[in-house]
Amino acid sequence: MGAVNQGRWTAEIEGDFVVFIIGARINSWRHAFQAFRDLGGRRGMNHMLTYLTEHPDKGLLGYQSMGLVNVQYWRSFEHLEAFAKDKDDPHLEVWRNYWKRIGKDGRTGIWHETFLVRDGEYEAIYGNMPARGLGKAARLVPVAESVGARQRLRATGRRSPASD
Repeated sequence: MGAVNQGRWTAEIEGDFVVFIIGARINSWRHAFQAFRDLGGRRGMNHMLTYLTEHPDKGLLGYQSMGLVNVQYWRSFEHLEAFAKDKDDPHLEVWRNYWKRIGKDGRTGIWHETFLVRDGEYEAIYGNMPARGLGKAARLVPVAESVGARQRLRATGRRSPASD
């Protein structure tokens, strides 16, 4: 467990960034051990995240694991795409092997979602928490008591969903 940051904190990050959420699902518990191999075994997600952490030039800013799901923060979509397609990085081979092993067999499922976040169009708050989520990928700064979500969004002049 990380050290608790007392009080209210927010995450600050310079420029645009990408949020990539990826997960897996074991659809057949009879094949749980096979699912581990389907998902890359020792060369799976943990191996990829270790590799990316050791190579910050690849563009991964940070991540938060939650069981079979993790949220990743990338400097740009170009960085994410380059990692996914580069035959010398540890993703492409695992991805291809997954589809060779699984094909249309539904014992193991995977999913992902990609969000492009423009500079200043995000909001995060952490109260009496260790660094989590974006706070692990960005710089944590204390929140002034008078500052609300709208000010943290820095989206002045833009219409917020709450005003619809």
